[in-house]
Amino acid sequence: MDYKDEQINEIEALDSIYCGDMEIIAKQPFYKFSIPIKSEEYELDTKNGLACRLEFTYTAKYPEEPLIIDVEDQENFEDGDKDKIKEHLAEQMNENLGMVMVFTLVSAAQEWLNVQWDKIKMDREHKAALKLKEEEEAERKRFEGTRVTVETFLTWKEKFDEEMGITKRREIAEREGKKLTGRELFMTDKTLDQSDLKFLDDGDAVKVDESLFQNLEDLDLDDDDDPDFDPNNLSDDSA
Repeated sequence: MDYKDEQINEIEALDSIYCGDMEIIAKQPFYKFSIPIKSEEYELDTKNGLACRLEFTYTAKYPEEPLIIDVEDQENFEDGDKDKIKEHLAEQMNENLGMVMVFTLVSAAQEWLNVQWDKIKMDREHKAALKLKEEEEAERKRFEGTRVTVETFLTWKEKFDEEMGITKRREIAEREGKKLTGRELFMTDKTLDQSDLKFLDDGDAVKVDESLFQNLEDLDLDDDDDPDFDPNNLSDDSA
């Protein structure tokens, strides 16, 4: 086989096919030339699509031995894409040894870019969907408020009691044996804590609106005993 003639004939055919795009870089000692390729959705100066330039260099016994291929001017390639496309082209060369193959290699590289771009788009869409879901979940949680568990309720209750002065009054009353008012009995009834905990244990997590407890000091819950009250002299107003 006259390798030189085979190479020159292929160069002429490629120049006809890729007229205006193919560039001859060198002719000695062997032909070196480049052909640009891009994916179908490629747009210049954007992040849409993939593009690169393939540089081919003939070897002494091409096409019975592989030629040299370099990938230059990659656009929107991800890490490792350059090595992957070169490995793909190396496999194609081994399958086509014995016949001129540059057109076949360019077509294979073009198809590889299209497939790889589809994968990149799917990955971007998946990440965008996850981000949207996370944002919606965060907004839902913000709207619903914090769910209450036994542990969080106890922490909140202790803090609430401290802020309202309930803990302090309870301690003083227990120490002095003081009779508590109706409101104080309600506020210091420890069994209420247990009933609250039982409710939390038996059911799903619930939410507490703290604003309902802010004005307890303003309620008139039988602060003072009625001196005129006589349990033996009850009357029915409706009678």
